Amino acid sequence: MHQCIWLAVKLSNKGRYGVRALFDIAFHNDGRPTQIREISEREVIPARFLEQIFQDLKKAGLISSKRGPRGGYHLARPASEISLGDVVRALEGPVAVIAPDDDGRPEGSPLDPPTAVFHDLALAIERCFDSVSIADVCERGVELGVRRKGRPERSTYVI
Repeated sequence: MHQCIWLAVKLSNKGRYGVRALFDIAFHNDGRPTQIREISEREVIPARFLEQIFQDLKKAGLISSKRGPRGGYHLARPASEISLGDVVRALEGPVAVIAPDDDGRPEGSPLDPPTAVFHDLALAIERCFDSVSIADVCERGVELGVRRKGRPERSTYVI
């Protein structure tokens, strides 16, 4: 009889804040240019940390920037085409349940059954992240009654 094992995927602040920042751009500005200061205030994320996060997201092609008074950061693709997996890989690296070749086996040797199972689990987790888009997160925001723009108070949702 198989027992279900619950695995917790723990993202760093960088990964969680990256998802929240892209949600903010998509939800409050329909993906159009948004200034870091606005995102920082609404999402209660330090602006300096957002700048670092946005460098990685820009390098990954998930956001772009526009200079000028109506400038800021905007989604490089529609929110429906940016998955949480894209964000996690850009900010955290690949999803892994175990470290490859960290078990003392010679490189290139066949996987043992437990390692093969953990590899399969990592792929399944990655597929889960890839199945949810930033647009899906925005829909959840609507379902939860999150107000658009002008919310200077702390966010009432947690990612």
